[in-house]
Amino acid sequence: MQALLDVILPVFLVIGAGYLASWKGGFSESAVDGLMKFTQNFAIPCLLFRALWQLDLGPDFDPWLIVSFYTGSVTGFTVGLLGGRYLFKRDWEDAVAIGFCCLFANSVMLGLPITERAYGTEALQFNYVIVALHSPICYGIGITAMEIVRAQRDGVANRHLPAKVLRAMFRNALVIGISLGAVANLMNLDIPKVITDALDLMIRSALPAALFGMGGVLYRYKPEGDFRVIALICVVSLVLHPAIAFTLGTLTGLSTGALRSAVLTAAMGPGINTYVFANMYGRARRVAASGVLIATMVSVLTAWVWLSLLP
Repeated sequence: MQALLDVILPVFLVIGAGYLASWKGGFSESAVDGLMKFTQNFAIPCLLFRALWQLDLGPDFDPWLIVSFYTGSVTGFTVGLLGGRYLFKRDWEDAVAIGFCCLFANSVMLGLPITERAYGTEALQFNYVIVALHSPICYGIGITAMEIVRAQRDGVANRHLPAKVLRAMFRNALVIGISLGAVANLMNLDIPKVITDALDLMIRSALPAALFGMGGVLYRYKPEGDFRVIALICVVSLVLHPAIAFTLGTLTGLSTGALRSAVLTAAMGPGINTYVFANMYGRARRVAASGVLIATMVSVLTAWVWLSLLP
């Protein structure tokens, strides 16, 4: 219970404050959109750029961290895709959007602050390794799957798919921030202190502003749509994904810090980007929105369970 009070509730209280402000009319939809645009297009990309620029994998890096986390992600996408198509009889485009909801964990807005509050800032080095690949891998899978489905529907030649996928990915600010940070790291770039100080100002605002804005976004998303599909998204996101990460991480001997980051990040509900993806293609938007809302609320309890299971 103490872990719930000390680690998880402060994060969700900030989200709740944004939700309450929107509910009572003190935080308009345009203000929510502006804050989320600031965090997702500017502040969080700055955070990811700095993290990747300074990331030192070193001799302690264990590739099983990536395998443990992303095996669960890909499995979740597959279960969501096939479940949406064959269990709930959705068309393939809806099924891809449902699969994306089961694929894209809220690794930044929830994974980072909860891990930091639970284990300290130094624990985030493993989170940043996961986050560095998160948007490229997840958007790569989701966009590729959706473009393949649409190409088959429209009779588009497969040779045009790679260009369409790359254009869609590199319009994403998170992918751009990660890519620039990786380039700066590989070049061992020395950035002047005045610029890093400016980056730090942006970074300090990123997570609290994103959490508050997320509350406003969740208020807008009423729990509508197919509750059986939403239940599948919750089970895959909050149980199956972290269970796979925990099992593989334990079997492969991940260090305690890497195991904690892999499991806690996997245990987060779907991120706002799942709705962004659904909205971008105009498919399964109500399901995606409701999945974000309900899984985020349920993760208050499931994250506490996973924290109690971790060493």
